[in-house]
Amino acid sequence: MAGPLQGLKIVEMAGLGPGPFAAMMLADHGAEVIRIERAGMIGVPNDPLLRNRKSISLDLKRDECRRVVQRLAANADGLIEGYRPGVMERLGLGPDELLKTNPNLVYGRVTGWGQEGPLAQEAGHDINYVAITGLLHGIGPKERPSVPINYLGDYAGGGLMLAFAMVSALFAVQRGGKGQVIDAAMSDGAALVGALTYGLRAAGHWRDEREANLLDGGEPTYGIYRCLDGKFLSVGAIEPQFREALFKGLALVPGASHEEIAGVIASRTRDQWVAHFAGTDACVAPVLDLNEAPAHPHNIARRTFLDLNGVYQPAPAPHYSETVLERPDPPRRGGQDGEAILADLGYGAAEIQTILTREEA
Repeated sequence: MAGPLQGLKIVEMAGLGPGPFAAMMLADHGAEVIRIERAGMIGVPNDPLLRNRKSISLDLKRDECRRVVQRLAANADGLIEGYRPGVMERLGLGPDELLKTNPNLVYGRVTGWGQEGPLAQEAGHDINYVAITGLLHGIGPKERPSVPINYLGDYAGGGLMLAFAMVSALFAVQRGGKGQVIDAAMSDGAALVGALTYGLRAAGHWRDEREANLLDGGEPTYGIYRCLDGKFLSVGAIEPQFREALFKGLALVPGASHEEIAGVIASRTRDQWVAHFAGTDACVAPVLDLNEAPAHPHNIARRTFLDLNGVYQPAPAPHYSETVLERPDPPRRGGQDGEAILADLGYGAAEIQTILTREEA
């Protein structure tokens, strides 16, 4: 893959959620990523998170397979893993071991609770990691918090934070620094996403209640409204000039209530409102479903989505002025590149056959 990270080699220990997302980001932007598959993984056919990789299946219970990982890491710039704290150490693949051989290795670890702390060894999922940050409390209607899917913890707080940290640490190595270990906790990363909210609260501009604030649905001109056809319209008219355009378009007096705005918007279909507000500064946009989004003219113009083997998915982002990111390669079959990867490491045919032959349980 061409891209600003071309020339970097990353080893990815197969996992779910934030690790694959971070690896996808690095691969989309030009890094060579070798994914080490393991048995028993939950799989999604043609999973976009697994695009742009080489793949090898290794049984890490076997010494010869663990030695392959060691050899890969010795020749890599970075490694990504998302196991519970201590698992990689028990395999003999922890950072202390691998950085002895490759002092420039950037060893990226992403977990829910982090490598240290009272909860470090506790099981959990995205919703739990976000719950202790204070952010989940503020999402949803007044009655109770809403489940925010796993965008906030797994991907914003986990995968994106890890990808940023990997690039930062790799940049430091390029400038003469040493390799190091990244401890990316989704609870830490999700908390960081809420920096503005904590700032507003400290300034007295945010209440610890849902639907009581400027950006949580408490402000009538910033919210989601149901239209005549049951579809929804998003409204984000915060600044005075945008509010003026919104109220003018709705034929309402400035300062109209939630109920007044909802009553007017319910009188037309979503697309009628989109056409009505086109070319104005009312900050209105349709709430599209997953089928509609790839076909939206703006998304088409910016090539926001692509069809890869019949799977519509987000394209690599963001855009660069000089570098053109290539069309991603589709996800590989698990272990598809094993022979080629081992041959590149210098293994002979007989050794390759031994390593890739699964032992019966």
